[in-house]
Amino acid sequence: MSVDQDRLRSVMRKWASGVTVVSVKHNGKSHGMTVSSFTSISLDPPLVIISLMNESRTLRMILEANVFGITILSREQTEISSAFAGKVGDDEDRFANIDTITLTNGSPMIRGGLAYFDCRVKSINEYASNSLIIGEVIAAEVGEYDRPLLYFDQHYHQLQE
Repeated sequence: MSVDQDRLRSVMRKWASGVTVVSVKHNGKSHGMTVSSFTSISLDPPLVIISLMNESRTLRMILEANVFGITILSREQTEISSAFAGKVGDDEDRFANIDTITLTNGSPMIRGGLAYFDCRVKSINEYASNSLIIGEVIAAEVGEYDRPLLYFDQHYHQLQE
């Protein structure tokens, strides 16, 4: 017996997660999207995994560039998360008026994040409507903030002091 999409969506809303922006720069154009499907899968070698919708512009650009960046967002970045989640259209420059940094591969990452990763695509596996991308971490830095932005039950939350 299969679980329908509405039921699964309702149940998955009970999973609290951090919030990231996955980004890429290719042929002079930058793009990114808010992603909560992110985790570390290995320390040696250093590997992370993300899940992106197959139809997303971000995935198409990552496939072309073979690299991507990840910013773990801080509690101060709620508006940025919303913009990269679709508040700013897919064809618009989501990085306009956003202060960015880069590490080694040129992917723009959002200044003010908790942490940053530069990744090289190690493998991509397509499953139904999404693709799982395993990235080899080629550079990583801790940001200047220390409190994460959290997402739970369709709302942003913050850790208490």
